[in-house]
Amino acid sequence: PARRGRGGFGRGRDGRGRGRGRGRGRGRGGDDKDEWIPVTKLGRLVKEGRIRSLEEIFLHSMPIKEHQIVDHFFPPTAGKLKDEVMTIKPVQKQSSAGQRTRFKAYVAVGDFDGHIGLGKKCSSEVATAIRGALIMAKMHLVPIRRGYWGKNSGLPHTIPMKLSGTCGSVSVRLIPAPRGTGLVAAPASKKILAMAGLEDCYSTTRGHSRTTGNFITAVFNAVSASYGYLSPELWKPTVFSKAPFQEHTDFLAKEAESAKADAAY
Repeated sequence: PARRGRGGFGRGRDGRGRGRGRGRGRGRGGDDKDEWIPVTKLGRLVKEGRIRSLEEIFLHSMPIKEHQIVDHFFPPTAGKLKDEVMTIKPVQKQSSAGQRTRFKAYVAVGDFDGHIGLGKKCSSEVATAIRGALIMAKMHLVPIRRGYWGKNSGLPHTIPMKLSGTCGSVSVRLIPAPRGTGLVAAPASKKILAMAGLEDCYSTTRGHSRTTGNFITAVFNAVSASYGYLSPELWKPTVFSKAPFQEHTDFLAKEAESAKADAAY
């Protein structure tokens, strides 16, 4: 008989509810809640340990479609990859009922050692926008090439050549600086350059740089272009290696077969 304490609605068979919490499906137990189940070939290779560093991914220009790939190489518990909310601003859309206000967040992530990412997300809630922007920033993580001003002694400390980037009306130009100069830049762009691992750099800006979103995007585009310039030290003949998808094709085929069998089951 149905239990009276729930207004006549019973608890299903044997008091176990509607059965969603058993077997394979949406209602899995709490143990598997945080387990990452990759959905891309790259994700499967990373989880199985076939790809051992982010540099292998960057070398073959493979797009990162899952933020858990970055979390695998930079575990959140280690705290090596830092994130910072750069700006949050309201944006409005005119609708028949009036204005609809949403919030646009820009978040930067970096390890202060040659990796930087920038993400943006718009949502009706601030917390959701920040969370989405953080995921986008991790998926847009890129390597930054560092170099010297003058004598090539010690560790690289500045950008290797003049770089420029644009976004909207804002154009930013970064210029190598001598060791000890520091980051000669606005507070917003200084955070981006510092998170990328640069110690010395001059900068110049044109356009409406008060639009913080476009400004930091222009700086990010500039530093991202550091590996796009073929300088003389990179003129050596390139030794090509197999792409990970080609190298581990047997593993990926086996995974695809097992996934197909699971789906049929």
